[in-house]
Amino acid sequence: MFWAVYLRPIYGRAEGSIGTILYFSSGFLLPFFEKGGMWGKMTRRYWNINLEEMMGAGVHFGHGTRKWNPKMAPYISAKRKGIHITNLTRTARFLSEACDLVFDAGSRGKQFLIVGTKNKAADSVAWAAIRARCHYVNKKWLGGMLTNWSTTETRLHKFRDLRMEQKTGRLNRLPKRDAAMLKRQLSRLQTYLGGIKYMTGLPDIVIIIDQHEEYTALRECITLGIPTICLIDTNCDPDLADISIPANDDAISSIRLILNKLVFAICEGRSSYIRNP
Repeated sequence: MFWAVYLRPIYGRAEGSIGTILYFSSGFLLPFFEKGGMWGKMTRRYWNINLEEMMGAGVHFGHGTRKWNPKMAPYISAKRKGIHITNLTRTARFLSEACDLVFDAGSRGKQFLIVGTKNKAADSVAWAAIRARCHYVNKKWLGGMLTNWSTTETRLHKFRDLRMEQKTGRLNRLPKRDAAMLKRQLSRLQTYLGGIKYMTGLPDIVIIIDQHEEYTALRECITLGIPTICLIDTNCDPDLADISIPANDDAISSIRLILNKLVFAICEGRSSYIRNP
């Protein structure tokens, strides 16, 4: 079966079909960059986004019809068995916009932070961040991690000092009680700050998995004016993030697919930056 979906034109026509590859042209954030925004004019590229692959990963499954945000109505295509179904053409469009943004940022040497602390997302977030050489938070978001950066930086210095003392064996030469206390402190810092131990300043772009779960992180980014890419389900507010990608934020396969696309774009951008520093 073959069917085509046509979206409202932004910069050219975007079209696709079930079982075929979708090619989308960027445009959502382009006016901001063309007006001399943060990094100048954004590069427009084409990304392979497959609707069939997204359906197989369950990206289209939303929350129950009783738990939804009316602002998500434009991103919902149907209701089935008490569950909202996300419009995958919209998902593909905004995912393409996000890939364009992270590619452009990566090609300019910008820094990324990926945030996803719920159990289903934690492993995927860590894997994606390590693969793309990004910072990440996947255990617990500590309030003020970005807005109170001076305190976070002090904790990071303490964390690095303790790691160095452990590597050099200095902790083992301390009295047992003091050594045990410092090791507990090191373990706690590793849990909460391990993913940002090499971060020396505020990130340029923050990628957030599950708007509800990471609302505090999102508000901090908004306060500081840090661009955000947010994976949102049908119970979220699409107006909060700079780019909101409507998708299932509960299924591991859905989270992994979205992160795979973004990570690929970041890696491509970084390789371009290495070739043309």
